[in-house]
Amino acid sequence: MKKEIRGTVLALLAAVVSGIAIPANKLFIVTLDPTVFTAVRAIIIGAIFFFIASYQSKFSYKNFKKVSWKYLLAIAIVGGAFAFILFFNGLALTTAGRAAFLQKTLPLYVAILAFVFLKEKISRKMAYALGAMLLGTLILYYSQMGLATLSNLSLGDLLVIAATILWAAEAIIARKAMLIGETNWVVSFARMFFGGLILFGFVLLFGKMGLLLTLSMQQWINIIASTAILFVYVFFWYWSIRCINVTKATSLLLLAPIVSLIVGVVFLKESVPFLQLIGSAMILIGAYLVSGVKSEFREKI
Repeated sequence: MKKEIRGTVLALLAAVVSGIAIPANKLFIVTLDPTVFTAVRAIIIGAIFFFIASYQSKFSYKNFKKVSWKYLLAIAIVGGAFAFILFFNGLALTTAGRAAFLQKTLPLYVAILAFVFLKEKISRKMAYALGAMLLGTLILYYSQMGLATLSNLSLGDLLVIAATILWAAEAIIARKAMLIGETNWVVSFARMFFGGLILFGFVLLFGKMGLLLTLSMQQWINIIASTAILFVYVFFWYWSIRCINVTKATSLLLLAPIVSLIVGVVFLKESVPFLQLIGSAMILIGAYLVSGVKSEFREKI
């Protein structure tokens, strides 16, 4: 399979998993501090990617040093730790719907950063398609919350925006690391494992480690189920940005709300307002156009 096609398919699979994760996590609700919850999942997933990366490199430590560790640590610190801290603190001060919408502006920040730092080519077709998808996303969330709810940014909203910008920066650093020779397996390991360790540092700092001892067997089962879904998402996502431009891959993630909508209709018998259909149609049209855009650079990086 050609690299461009493989990367596009992987990004689409990541979007599907992301879309499924939203309603699925409603079934796997765990009453646990979000920092602790995120840290536990990250450590588990990071350990799995360590073994995958070790197997791929035939357990040679030298093959873990294809790029400077500053890239891997930056990925862990920026995206694996501080972005989550900002997001969950912001989520506590705003609504879940507003946070979800603001997080969906990720492709916009990625496109700007990728154009500047990775020299990615943003064609007119790509710009129009991304614009259509973002507008469709706005319509989709507007139909759920209304314009008044989406306006008047609060402190919580600003924290979510800051987290989203950090995730965009992390995606740029990860793509850069892969362009200069690192594998997606090592990048995934660094992001999850070291990010999880940093989060555990905050857990210890605020004396929350004891919360893990209060969990029931059912809660641990729910954590494992949620971790499995996140692992599959990370697996597809970082492999995709190894193959294609990060702007293209991130744009395709905007399909996730449509997947969630379909899951809600089929399995939860939820209704779909007309505006959501319009927004979904715009996202689908934009995704179709984006999928046909070839990953190119304006100049050598």
